[in-house]
Amino acid sequence: MSSQTEHSADSTAASTLPRERYDLVIRGERVLTTSGVRPREVGVRDGRIVALQPLGNALEGDEVVELAPGETLIPGLVDTHVHVNEPGRTEWEGFASATRAAAAGGVTTIIDMPLNSIPPTIDVPALEEKRAVARDQVHVDVGFWGGAVPGNTSSLRDLHDDGVFGFKCFLLHSGVDEFPPLDADEMEHDMRELASFDSVMLVHAEDSRAIDRAPSPEGDDYAKFLASRPRGAENIAIAEVIERARWTGARAHILHLSSSDALPMIRSAKRDGVRLTVETCPHYLTLTAEEIPTGGTQYKCCPPIREAGNRELLWEGLQDGTIDFIVSDHSPSTLDLKDLENGDFAVAWGGVSSLQLGLSLVWTEARHRGIDFETVVSWMSDRPAQFAGLTGKGRIAPGYDADFAVFADDDAYVVDVAKLHHKNPITPYAGRALSGLVRRTYLRGQVVDGSTPRGQLLRRGMID
Repeated sequence: MSSQTEHSADSTAASTLPRERYDLVIRGERVLTTSGVRPREVGVRDGRIVALQPLGNALEGDEVVELAPGETLIPGLVDTHVHVNEPGRTEWEGFASATRAAAAGGVTTIIDMPLNSIPPTIDVPALEEKRAVARDQVHVDVGFWGGAVPGNTSSLRDLHDDGVFGFKCFLLHSGVDEFPPLDADEMEHDMRELASFDSVMLVHAEDSRAIDRAPSPEGDDYAKFLASRPRGAENIAIAEVIERARWTGARAHILHLSSSDALPMIRSAKRDGVRLTVETCPHYLTLTAEEIPTGGTQYKCCPPIREAGNRELLWEGLQDGTIDFIVSDHSPSTLDLKDLENGDFAVAWGGVSSLQLGLSLVWTEARHRGIDFETVVSWMSDRPAQFAGLTGKGRIAPGYDADFAVFADDDAYVVDVAKLHHKNPITPYAGRALSGLVRRTYLRGQVVDGSTPRGQLLRRGMID
């Protein structure tokens, strides 16, 4: 038989073989892959991405979704800084409401902070209590940070072994008495402990001594509140974190960077090989002190929203890699704790609610600065996933979880607090016009509809 005949026979045989079938196929002109936005078909089986092929290959699936014009399939976002507050302060926020808000904003994985819940996550029994409460009500995947407080050094390794992703500490009063701060020497002691099993210390970096000497924030004038939390307090604390990380060899992470003054020393530390990562948040990138109205306590957070010039330098720090990624620091409270009636910045709870809005907020600002969409999504998906060691999250690639958001980057909307899913209807973004809308969110290949909780609890390196 000639080679041509052999080839024809092989082709005929191949064409009669059953084609591989997937649980879900998503096709579109715009799929954000690790090589950029491409026309692709994504095949999903058992909740994982198992095929990524050029558009036109006609992958077969039990369900086939065709992206509409103007829609981009992006990896589900990963938010490593969320205060859920349950149990203990569930009237502030809970797992059901927080994870619905996350999914509505394209976030498919959150990591919960160890404080504001009662008990705080500072030992294994508290962690197990939090898991028991969360287990049957989460709409996205949820992991947990542990807490480092005075006297719990002996609990850190046990929490690590039980699956927390790292540890958070404060260098000043946290706002709740059951989560007291460490001083710099105590932080260094705990860093040495964490270095022995290569965990990471996340630090709320504001210096208590500097704030004690700053002006009092009483009243409804935001300028007074801003002066009460000066950049110097943040800068001193960040310098302390850098040096203690340098001395111990531990991994350290600066939470919610607000002061652009700290960027040069962060760059220097990274050049020196200090194991340092840094995050910032949408409110520091989108809001400015100059626009905050008298009594606008919905804007209060710590560290504070600073001036417009400071904001622009934070954007530069993101673009040059000094700041590693963006997370929400979703820190909600009840309406009464925001002291809306009086607008007293000294009394109001400090925290911004934005879990549902993050991608639209950042994209609205980024596109004005000529920053491409792929970079924005990486800051909010792949990079925080890498930081937390979530190796199956944050990318559309074979072997990764089939966590997606369908994002219409040219859609526009005005923020209506009545349409937000977090528990208390307050946000500084009310009435703000934003670009880009999440139309659908998938968790392991299934649409998150907000009615059936399908999220799973994550342990470091595995699913619970």
